[in-house]
Amino acid sequence: MKKLIFTGSGVALVTPMKQDGSVNYETLERLVDFHLQSGTDAIVACATTGESPALSREEHCKIIEFIAKKVKKKIPVIASSGSNNTQQAVELSLAMQEAGADALLLITPYYNKTSQAGFVKHFYYIADRVSLPILLYNIPSRTGCNIKPETYQKLAEHPRIVGTKEANGDLAACAKTLSLCGDQLAVYSGEDNQTLPILSLGGKGVISVFANVLPKVMKQICADYLTGNVEASRKSFLNSLELMDALFWDVNPIPVKAALDEMGFDCGECRLPLTSMSDELAGKLHKVLQKYQLVHES
Repeated sequence: MKKLIFTGSGVALVTPMKQDGSVNYETLERLVDFHLQSGTDAIVACATTGESPALSREEHCKIIEFIAKKVKKKIPVIASSGSNNTQQAVELSLAMQEAGADALLLITPYYNKTSQAGFVKHFYYIADRVSLPILLYNIPSRTGCNIKPETYQKLAEHPRIVGTKEANGDLAACAKTLSLCGDQLAVYSGEDNQTLPILSLGGKGVISVFANVLPKVMKQICADYLTGNVEASRKSFLNSLELMDALFWDVNPIPVKAALDEMGFDCGECRLPLTSMSDELAGKLHKVLQKYQLVHES
């Protein structure tokens, strides 16, 4: 069995911004402290929720270095370093390694996409050139390509490819992946509202947007399930679905940053091309946040 990077709830951390669009490191420090105090099991930074497409390489490196120094190995820091350019993915992965990351998150190639054979060559090429463990990231809705279970089986043969963040929405395919790969590939839910189903198939946890706002709740959903308290996990999961869904009423991470702003974290707006929520959606989100007692009555 390969060594697990983590089990339980990993937060897909937002990147807070100041009004001038620069990274807000004061708020970033508060967020990291929030997760350390809340028992979050891992921090995944500079990924989709962290606005990676809008970050410069210098910012990417500085953010990971900042978080790694703050965390001090208390929990794993997983750095997103994927690309649709294989060589650039290698270079960024090595930079993340140097910045202090404990593991890498590699998204499938996007726009140019690739074949199933291309996935194997692409990920093997990167894995052969780094020393950190690797989580793959499969999200066809954003990339236009999908890793098949049989391809996961081949990828899992590489000693540094230890897991995947699965967000293809196909539980039957996820079950087949787990059946084929066994202990050679840890599967984490990449969609909050599929956390419990994937745990029930043998998944090891979630990389969560929802955990940005209710880290203790997502931590407990996973911990209860993994320790056999299935009914408590199920109840909390079902009670959380409304907020999980609300955080995707607009393009991620627009809603979750708006929610954190309302909670007093000063995360600012997303960088273009992402924009703010409409007043109508923002009002609906506010009511959901009130229901979960994350903001006070207006």
